[in-house]
Amino acid sequence: MGSLPTNRGSSVTQQSLLSCTLSSLLVAVLLLLCACSSILAAPIKDQTYITWSQDHVKMLDAEDAIQITLDSASGSGFTSNKKFLYGSISMEIKLVPGDSAGTVTAYYLSSEINDEFDFEFLGNVSGEPYLLQTNVYSNGTSGREHVLALWFDPTADYHTYSFLWNKYHAVFFVDSTPIRMFANSQALGVPYISKPMRLYTSIWNGEVWATRGGQDKINWKHAPFVASFHNFTVDACIWQEHDSECCASASNLWWEQEAYQALSSEQESMFNIVQNNYTVYDYCKDVHRYPILPAECNHQL
Repeated sequence: MGSLPTNRGSSVTQQSLLSCTLSSLLVAVLLLLCACSSILAAPIKDQTYITWSQDHVKMLDAEDAIQITLDSASGSGFTSNKKFLYGSISMEIKLVPGDSAGTVTAYYLSSEINDEFDFEFLGNVSGEPYLLQTNVYSNGTSGREHVLALWFDPTADYHTYSFLWNKYHAVFFVDSTPIRMFANSQALGVPYISKPMRLYTSIWNGEVWATRGGQDKINWKHAPFVASFHNFTVDACIWQEHDSECCASASNLWWEQEAYQALSSEQESMFNIVQNNYTVYDYCKDVHRYPILPAECNHQL
């Protein structure tokens, strides 16, 4: 901001008061903007803290990455320092290589009342496709599992897994491909997630169900099982308790604009290719489990 012009008819006190007032207004505006929308670009270690088994978590400063480990003693995990309410949250992840049967690597957003958007990577016997299960907990209620086979080897390199979440829908992306959408169906009586959430990661023993319904157990001879995370990127509303109305009511943020209220035609085409070619399970098509399909099933793509 440039220097204020001198008003020769004002006293020094008046000039000082004017300067302070303008400075205070500028600070207030900046604080409001920061509260409503922030891009977090700090190293991943500065945006997160370890929540589970510190001796099983390793920081890789050269790669700006975090490794979490599962062995016969414990799993491990970390979470974000901040809470978010709407926006874009992404992470690059490299999954457990080799025989990872029975392991589950989780990457998800969760609120204090158990709302969740979940990515769960289900370990496999070597050579089999890695399965990705997504789920949505809405108002503490789950049962919305969708499972697909990834079309690449997610253990060979990092891939980006993202959430785009606004008042209209939540979209799950693998790299730039939308693979799951959960629409705001409150008009149908379906609770929609509108509470602030943190990002969590973990790796844990899910052998009772994760691989072929629990048929393939963890082979502890192959431990430790390691998943790596880096490039945690946030362009979202950073939740601050004293500015809750900003996050809840702001409508001028990019993710609330018309272009992000539905998938583009190109994204819809990509979405349909994934659904038609890689889907292993879709709760919206499970008529044995749900003789009457959940209300939101007729309103998803």
